[in-house]
Amino acid sequence: MKRAMIAMSGGVDSSVAALLMQQAGYDCTGVTMRLYRPPGMERTSQKSCCSNADEDDAVYVCWQLGIPFESLCCTKEFEKTVIQHFIREYEAGRTPNPCIVCNRCLKFDLLLSLALEKGFDYLVTGHYARITQDRDTGRWQLRKAVDGSKDQSYVLYMLSHKQLAHLRFPLGELSKTDARVIAEKAGLVTASKHESQDICFIPDGDYGTFLERWAGLREPEGEILDLEGRVIGRHHGAVRYTIGQRRGLGVAAKQPLYVVAKDMEKHSVTVGPEKALYGRELFASAFNWLSIPEPEHPIRVTARTRYRQREDQATVWPLAGSRVRLVFDQAQRAITPGQAVVLYDGDLVLGGGTVGQVCSRQ
Repeated sequence: MKRAMIAMSGGVDSSVAALLMQQAGYDCTGVTMRLYRPPGMERTSQKSCCSNADEDDAVYVCWQLGIPFESLCCTKEFEKTVIQHFIREYEAGRTPNPCIVCNRCLKFDLLLSLALEKGFDYLVTGHYARITQDRDTGRWQLRKAVDGSKDQSYVLYMLSHKQLAHLRFPLGELSKTDARVIAEKAGLVTASKHESQDICFIPDGDYGTFLERWAGLREPEGEILDLEGRVIGRHHGAVRYTIGQRRGLGVAAKQPLYVVAKDMEKHSVTVGPEKALYGRELFASAFNWLSIPEPEHPIRVTARTRYRQREDQATVWPLAGSRVRLVFDQAQRAITPGQAVVLYDGDLVLGGGTVGQVCSRQ
């Protein structure tokens, strides 16, 4: 009998993933990674993950299914790889996606390695994505979920085709409604549980206060500039602002203003009208070609630079050093350094990387 380690978050999706693998005849064991546990984070938020209550729910679901459960304390690894990376990126003026870093370093590196060491055949998660294998080359490939509204392929681009061979995403063919119906029929305790949406270590969304409290990072005040470089206001720390931000600028103007750039060395924030947010060209680093080998020539793709963004047509040029240059056919709003750019061919995930330099602002 094939063995499957189920990554249990305490939510409905991973619960249903465990149930489906069990029903498919796998010998299953549920595992929860204890990533972040600050004092008082027992049942303080319905929208963030990683609480003690989430682990309790994972334990209960495993009891309902009659499968073993293990808890792994990974708080030190989480702080070192995810939180410290988050802090460094914000200090550098970029806007990171900590969930992608967590997937890369913990869920699909540390946990998958542990699963294979313990003799499991597969690591299973509740992500909405699909895995297929190319019949001609044998290469494992990542594809979008059938339910486009729940597709999570954007945050999985960093996987390797070798990792895909040992991963299973049972919910890739389902909708969220399907998953909840399955959970309800099975009587799982997580059937009606709310989804986690916020960053687990910043559940209130106040990044500036978190950076001050956790890293002792007290950014100096600085100037708010217009597109001509004229001082039009003051800010309370550039790390508190992100590209595309409109609220909380504290600047009076005849038209809405948005953050269009930051200079961390000069501690300045530049604002402008919405049209100043649009650009067509970017360079990305740490690029991972996933479902296809790295092409030798420019290729046509569709791409997106944010999780829920609609994909648009573009051309990509592979560059030396795991970098790419990408030019969209149409200008895109608020392309942000530190975020991910992910490339597609239909529902096939070609690869992705981290946005660096953004050019051609209009």
